[in-house]
Amino acid sequence: MWDFVVDRRGQIAYQAFQHVSLVVQCVVLGTLIALVLAALVYRSALATSVANAVSAVGLTIPAFALLGFLLAPFGFGITPAVIAVTFYAALPVLRNAVVGLAGVDRALIESARGMGMSRMATLLRVELPLAWPVILAGVRVSTQMVMGIAAIAAYVLGPGLGGFIFTGLARLGGANSVNSALTGTIAIVLLALVLDLLLLLLGRLTTPRGIRV
Repeated sequence: MWDFVVDRRGQIAYQAFQHVSLVVQCVVLGTLIALVLAALVYRSALATSVANAVSAVGLTIPAFALLGFLLAPFGFGITPAVIAVTFYAALPVLRNAVVGLAGVDRALIESARGMGMSRMATLLRVELPLAWPVILAGVRVSTQMVMGIAAIAAYVLGPGLGGFIFTGLARLGGANSVNSALTGTIAIVLLALVLDLLLLLLGRLTTPRGIRV
């Protein structure tokens, strides 16, 4: 296996970069979408229930099935991969964002409003910072989850390390088939650990000092 990795180190590095790029961009986009949706619904019990239901149901949709549905309108390539990965990335963040915003002490919100802050300013300067640790926990879960889903995106010729896995499985029993599948799998696990450590550092740097655990 070591010889397999050394011989293909350039290809592995390139596809690892593609994989991380796909995941990071989709998580950022999914987080922004989730935060906007959470800000729209968290003040309503009914809308919150609907958002949580959508999040729960969305996670039950098999990634293969969603990618298959996206083939008809978008064809093969990066577009269906980005849509699918962003969809799954947004769901854990949406749930955590709703919980985090709804859990902010109402007395603090009323105090901010009493000081003359607008609803938007209160959301951006009081509620979101206080809910940030819960939101970031959702981002971490989302990142770990879509690292694997991004590999499945190779099914529609999406970028990333999933190509090694699918190539190995397609030639199972042939030369280097196991090495190819293991290389893709191990690389994804290692990248997931690195991204999680970076998110821990991000949380440390961005969480207000007064609410750090």
